[in-house]
Amino acid sequence: MVQYWIGNMGHLSVITAFVFSLLATFSYYKFSVATDQLKRNKWLQNARIAYYVHVVSVMAIIFSLYYIISSHRYEYHYAYAHSSLTLPFYYMISSFWEGQEGSFLLWMFWNTLLGLAIIFSAKKWEGPVMTVFSLVQAFLTSMILGVVIFNLKIGSSPFTLLRDALEAPIFEVNPDYIPEDGQGLNPLLQNYWMVIHPPTLFLGYATTLVPFAFLIAGLWKKEFKSWIKPALPWTIFSIAVLGVGQLMGAYWAYETLSFGGYWSWDPVENAVYVPWIIQVASLHTMIIYKNNGSALKTSMVLVIATFILILYATFLTRSGILGNASVHSFTDLGLSGQLLIYLLAFLIIAILFLVARWKQIPVTQKEVNTYSREFWIFLGATTLCLMGFQVMYGTSIPVFNKIIEVFGGTSNIAPPTDAIGYYTKFQIWGAVLIALLSGTGQFFWWKKMDRIKLKEALLAPVIITLLITAIIIVFANIHTVSYIILLLAAVYTIVANFFILIRLQSKKVHLAGGAIAHMGVGLMLIGILFSSGYSKVISLNRSGLLYSKEMSDEMNRENVLLFVDEPREMNEYELVYKGRRKEVKGMSGFFPEKYLEMINDQEAVVTGKIEEAVFEVSDTVTIHQPENTYYEVHYRRDGETAFVLFPRAQVNPSMGLVVSPDIKRTVKRDLYTHISTIPDPESDVEWSEPETHTLKIGERFFVNDHVAVLNDIVRVPKLDGILLDDDDVAVKATISIFGKEEDYQAEPIFIVKNKQVGNIPSTMADIGVKISFTNVYPDDNTFELTTRTTQKDYIIMKAVEKPFINLLWVGTIILTIGFFIATKRRFSDYRKEADKS
Repeated sequence: MVQYWIGNMGHLSVITAFVFSLLATFSYYKFSVATDQLKRNKWLQNARIAYYVHVVSVMAIIFSLYYIISSHRYEYHYAYAHSSLTLPFYYMISSFWEGQEGSFLLWMFWNTLLGLAIIFSAKKWEGPVMTVFSLVQAFLTSMILGVVIFNLKIGSSPFTLLRDALEAPIFEVNPDYIPEDGQGLNPLLQNYWMVIHPPTLFLGYATTLVPFAFLIAGLWKKEFKSWIKPALPWTIFSIAVLGVGQLMGAYWAYETLSFGGYWSWDPVENAVYVPWIIQVASLHTMIIYKNNGSALKTSMVLVIATFILILYATFLTRSGILGNASVHSFTDLGLSGQLLIYLLAFLIIAILFLVARWKQIPVTQKEVNTYSREFWIFLGATTLCLMGFQVMYGTSIPVFNKIIEVFGGTSNIAPPTDAIGYYTKFQIWGAVLIALLSGTGQFFWWKKMDRIKLKEALLAPVIITLLITAIIIVFANIHTVSYIILLLAAVYTIVANFFILIRLQSKKVHLAGGAIAHMGVGLMLIGILFSSGYSKVISLNRSGLLYSKEMSDEMNRENVLLFVDEPREMNEYELVYKGRRKEVKGMSGFFPEKYLEMINDQEAVVTGKIEEAVFEVSDTVTIHQPENTYYEVHYRRDGETAFVLFPRAQVNPSMGLVVSPDIKRTVKRDLYTHISTIPDPESDVEWSEPETHTLKIGERFFVNDHVAVLNDIVRVPKLDGILLDDDDVAVKATISIFGKEEDYQAEPIFIVKNKQVGNIPSTMADIGVKISFTNVYPDDNTFELTTRTTQKDYIIMKAVEKPFINLLWVGTIILTIGFFIATKRRFSDYRKEADKS
């Protein structure tokens, strides 16, 4: 009998977490509105206890689900759908949040920790802020509740049994049937970035709740101004984490996907990008208010918009509405209605609070001067909002169509076919404006400046910017006007903020976060400009051959065909494909697949020796992720191997050919190489008609464009799997086949057993040769060999140069450092102000 205790414990923990999040919400609400101190203390105690029970319950859910996955409990659908026996430990962690239920659980986990941080630090804000937090947790927990009330299903449980999730005849015969293995992790997610990217991104999701909760608390308690002080450092922290999470995803795409880039303006990417830039805009308006007293209402609207857009992004990616528009979105698990309620509930709450308090929110009548920093920052915030609107409009087209259909209409609006062109043509000019504004605005220091002082302050940065930009244009041969303007703006923001940084070095280093972050943005823009604008395909097909009529013209034009061990010129390199490789445990590199004879799904016997391996012939080895094959490609220059790349591919039963690139990184450029096509491993090999060769020892012959020689004939005393009697004979021919890069050895066997003649052929799949030893003619000392040939092993691959892409990654690091410096400063300022009060 199968024991289901762990799933029952997990499901009970979900119900407990849901109930106690509601109790915490109610208790914190009563604490916030109570006026009697004794009642306040009682409700606060109850609220904290309820929230702590909720936290413990969430941890129990996480433990239960991970135990199910790591223990390979395939009687549970989540473990079966997302993991397998062959997954290493770190990918087992990734499988935890591959599904929707796991991702919601990850979000809940971060929210619980942030809630604890609020409890221990918020002081007077704890009641109203934790009311919002606990209510959000109730909504999130409902997403994994998995209960049915009056035929209404609430949530999708990660603890559903496989027999309840799948309709299969086997369960009618044997209800306790458990598969031997799971379906495994999506091959595209089998990357170390997928271990750290989702937790970082969902921490970013969770942190957007903190400023939102402080704002709602401020509106609720009519603390219209003071909410900004605690919300500001959390806003900066959220921007840093959410930005890092997005860029981790971009780097994962660059390392794993085969489109040759890091950002494709996919709707799922856009859904996170938009709330991030709106949050950046909210940060700057909050800074304006803190220093000048203006833009308070704008800050409130943008903080609300940030959190609502995060919920909207969740709806887009998990409702299934982007199923035909994005390769990253989840399928609909029946949660679209719940997600919509979640979104609308907090949107309505926020709007009601804002409308009710709008006239009471203080405003300033101060005139904003053109020569003040807040004017320039407000322009920057406005630009960011316009950039976000353009992206969100294009991303939301499937939603617009769905709304029209719900009301009985039809819509012909189609998402942009050329997403990169559609979004880039607007975003590039937004980036130019942001770079110019962030460079100029830093010089004002919250004091009005006249025209003369501004000219004096900007003179040196402008001259240096023009000089550096001119040099880059000449040496990089840039002609496109939009690229020149973007380069000029990016260099300007770096130079201008560098001048600010020099000033701060001797005065107030802790204020340097903004200048450092803006310099990071400038470097990122230059990296994007060169790596995207001047990316160059170097694997051009110059053979005149059409690889396949089924391939697009672009595929036939921008890919190079490599047969094993046959050098091919490509740009400045000579390429040589050396064959297929497997990752073997106990070896740092890759082992030739041709020297591995598989015993089962993971184990193989070594049949050949290479210098780099510690294995001997006949050793049994374990293959690491046997579904993956690596293709060894040598890049040569001047006859010497400059470097070797190992692009990866696997034929997935449900996804077809799944490929991941390998990248040669240098300071100036990346060389990005990925497989486009391989021989179909499922198709039957078609061998040619046999060709007969009658040879003497030492005589040469031709086979499949290779010269071969019969070296010797030797008697074989025993054969594996065949018992030889005294009257039986087995002889082996040793044959050398000379390749352009490597020589091959064939050893076909001729057998006479019980007066019956037979043979064991020798096959070399790499070069498409099968040789059989078919007869012996003792009268003239000759031997008969038959040869059959087929297509040699080959790959069709693409290689792309990405110039100066490292500037993007370096800029990302600098941007992050700047944000964390600013976060530390703002948290420090808030603690000092809180201690005084």
